[in-house]
Amino acid sequence: MEKGAIVGSIDMAQVVLYAFWIFFIGLIFYLRREDKREGYPLLADNAGTIQGFGYPLPPDPKTFLMPHGPNVSVPDGKIDAPVTKAVPTARWPGAPLEPTGNPMIDAVGPASYANRADVPDLTVDGADKIVPMRIATTFSIARQDPDPRGMPVIGADHNKAGTVREVWVDRSEIMIRYLEVDLVDGGSVMLPWNFCRVERYMRRILVKSILSSQFKDVPKLASPDRITLLEEDKVCAYYGGGHLYALPSRSEPLI
Repeated sequence: MEKGAIVGSIDMAQVVLYAFWIFFIGLIFYLRREDKREGYPLLADNAGTIQGFGYPLPPDPKTFLMPHGPNVSVPDGKIDAPVTKAVPTARWPGAPLEPTGNPMIDAVGPASYANRADVPDLTVDGADKIVPMRIATTFSIARQDPDPRGMPVIGADHNKAGTVREVWVDRSEIMIRYLEVDLVDGGSVMLPWNFCRVERYMRRILVKSILSSQFKDVPKLASPDRITLLEEDKVCAYYGGGHLYALPSRSEPLI
């Protein structure tokens, strides 16, 4: 009899190996079901029809208790299929889409966004997480850093789009999230901080993603002092889409 064997024909190492294989297959099966809580059933690219769930089927609904409500149960069987104002460049599935209108407004390609809840993000205490400094009065700009308020905002065409009126901060992360910009032609829009380049010595904000004339079409906020999750996605998607669609030359091949 071999050393470590339970009986003459069974080896302990072999039993452990088989047990690991069974556990690993079960783990893959479990994870594959869990990742189907959202995004299913699938839609066919060309026809927009339901393509199916695939195998394995999604798990039973699970309710997640949100800290500030409402609770969320998934999977819920809902299909998020917004109207895409673009047409495929070829008939095969997965072909690139050609915009039929203004892709930055129509949420095509890099300008697309998720239909998140139209409510503001909250802190652990239930307060609005991202607010202007006129509300978050305990926040201030460090004296070592340039204060962007009052600086002109310059678009990718090197023309002035507006002037920074206010800074919006994240109460949880203790950082700047947006700049509130008064436009030259009237009105105000939000400018994500990650799309800004602060030119300290020239005292201006440079934005390379969109032109000065395109600031007027930035998605507006429903409230002057709060921004919702959906509005955040729309605003950031607009500037992100500008990197490809702001100028016709940006969406053309390099060669």
